[in-house]
Amino acid sequence: MVKPLEGKTILLGITGGIAAYKAATLCSRLVSLGASVRVIMTEGATKFIAPLTLQSLSRHAVATDVFDERDPSIVQHIDWADSADLAVVAPATANAIAKLANGIADDMLSTTLLAITAPIVVAPAMNVHMWEHPAVIENVNKLASRGVRFVEPGTGQLACGYVGKGRLAEPEEIAASIVGFLARPKPLAEKRVLITAGGTIERIDPVRYVTNDSSGKMGYAFAEAARELGAEVTLVCARTDGPPPGGVAVVTAESAEEMLEAVMSRLTESDYIVKAAAVADYRPLHRFDAKIKKSADTLTLELVKNPDILQTIGEWKAARPAGSRPYVIGFAAETNDLEKHALDKLHRKKCDLIVANDVSAVGAGFGSETNIVSVYGAEGLVENIPQTAKRLVAERVLAIAIDRANRETAASGLKQASRNSGAASGSPAAEEPPQ
Repeated sequence: MVKPLEGKTILLGITGGIAAYKAATLCSRLVSLGASVRVIMTEGATKFIAPLTLQSLSRHAVATDVFDERDPSIVQHIDWADSADLAVVAPATANAIAKLANGIADDMLSTTLLAITAPIVVAPAMNVHMWEHPAVIENVNKLASRGVRFVEPGTGQLACGYVGKGRLAEPEEIAASIVGFLARPKPLAEKRVLITAGGTIERIDPVRYVTNDSSGKMGYAFAEAARELGAEVTLVCARTDGPPPGGVAVVTAESAEEMLEAVMSRLTESDYIVKAAAVADYRPLHRFDAKIKKSADTLTLELVKNPDILQTIGEWKAARPAGSRPYVIGFAAETNDLEKHALDKLHRKKCDLIVANDVSAVGAGFGSETNIVSVYGAEGLVENIPQTAKRLVAERVLAIAIDRANRETAASGLKQASRNSGAASGSPAAEEPPQ
């Protein structure tokens, strides 16, 4: 029998909810799939189910106390964090989610989760009103933006008597999610993805500059998502909030001209280009070498237009032979007439997809952990993505792009095969209809 989790170490965190009893079934299922399961229980969890039960099912000692160091040669929570291929918290209470979202480490489970670098899957379980509370929603979105996966709670009769969303997903569903994550295909394996992020800086003098509100979070989300799909990622960063994600090559480019140079020098080696950076449209005509001293009541700056990086990419791509063109995803940050401006930008700049958002909308603007976007192709609207974490937006947009790029490649291959067949038989290939 094939065991998809053979050789994998799963860290199973159990928190203090009535659904803790389901963790026993989940543990048993993971073991049967070949995983080595290490269980950590909070004090609350031990009130609902005995550690001995999980010890018997996992065939390993259960950790409940950060100070219970049984092996003097290691620090247990670090050792367990380092050895895990994936951590799953099931059930995850609102308290456990809040701790993880805000970096609180006050027990064995939260301390270990803070030290872990492996993927984390969270299966929430709580009262329906708790699940819908703005604080819980904010914490869930914050975690999702960092790449934490969620197995959404189900809807039904809750232990408190309410009927609604909040019950723990079934153990089989959680196990399937873990298998799908660890054994999922890598559609961008051996592909190179070039991503731009942040807001460019156009210097006035050594201490002042023109910029915009971009945080770089959307570009970071794409870099993380592409990395997880197996891509070799190069991230060209302007001014951003926070450090870039690990596991990607980072190139710093402060101004629009520097970013243009960094991007254009890497186009021929890129399979996908995601132009998520917010590039300043204008820069000061003159850059002062020394700080401008305050003197007159007014100061006039003359601005000149910056190079349009996306347009330059599109024109370069259009001149390339078919089969050697990268798939280009552009962005349109708008405040009105979203579809009109997005489609105009897509056609003018020769993109394959445009991801458009209304930056004036709550939950979709610069610096937000979430986004609300509409994805457009040459035919018009492809998909509306409602408010969700930027990481999830990135994953969905990449899924759309990969599917469309693969279909285009397949169609191009069929056309070429038809031409070759016609040439071999001495008959002319059928004329293609106008596009």
